[in-house]
Amino acid sequence: MSDAVYIGNRIYLGKDSSVSDVGSALVTGASGGIGLELARIHAKRGGDLVLVARSKNKLRQIKENLEQEYGVSVMVIGADLSDSKSPQKIFTATEIAGVQIDTLINNAGFGGHDLFHERELKAEQAMMAVNMVSLVSLTHFYVAGMIARGGGRILNVSSVAAYMPGPKQSVYFATKAFVNSFSQAIAFELRPHNVTVTALCPGAVATQFAKTANMENVAVFKQARSAESVAQCGYRAMQSGQLVAFNDAKLNFFTRIVLPLLPRKTVLKFSQRLMDKQA
Repeated sequence: MSDAVYIGNRIYLGKDSSVSDVGSALVTGASGGIGLELARIHAKRGGDLVLVARSKNKLRQIKENLEQEYGVSVMVIGADLSDSKSPQKIFTATEIAGVQIDTLINNAGFGGHDLFHERELKAEQAMMAVNMVSLVSLTHFYVAGMIARGGGRILNVSSVAAYMPGPKQSVYFATKAFVNSFSQAIAFELRPHNVTVTALCPGAVATQFAKTANMENVAVFKQARSAESVAQCGYRAMQSGQLVAFNDAKLNFFTRIVLPLLPRKTVLKFSQRLMDKQA
């Protein structure tokens, strides 16, 4: 990666970078929220898409809308990423279709609100499968082609939750800590190959996430940001090769500067208050 310069946590790509073209992007969790907004941003820039989500019917409607509005080609794949076989099926489908993935956006993920010992183990295992295992598998499948072609981009949607333990969302917070660690490690490994990896760490976002996770009355979601604004932040960070991106400067400062200085018990109490439900 001789034309790239690392300054702080950013990678600045030279003029000869092979990842300067829009290319095709694969987006998981693309049927709504941040994933749909990221797909829309990519399509607006003229990039073709492969959209992945459980609901193929929703994806078909999105495909029609994006193709009509932006004149791009959109492939849809219905897949449940809690199924360990899904990443291989997705990769095989794009290979058979001859679609070259230049940008991989691992956005799919979900949480679950309650005390760990009161939650069903199957729900926690499914969460780990979607948030971590499928993300790793898809990255492994597609990064080989990026390396062979001399460049690519990967955006992994993490969370500010990655920076603290999360009582009442213990597994979800832990999965996002994994995403952050994994993303930064492989970003360093892949830089000689002109492949960038970005972890997007938003705070609360106004999507179906809260409803799915039984968190509609949780305090932190009272000030949720729009999915569109978070997607814009993440896409810009990915384009510039940023390692970690926050959608809020105050969150960035508090999470990365203030929290590490606080006693662990204080952090745990603060984290649990964020997860408390309001009447």
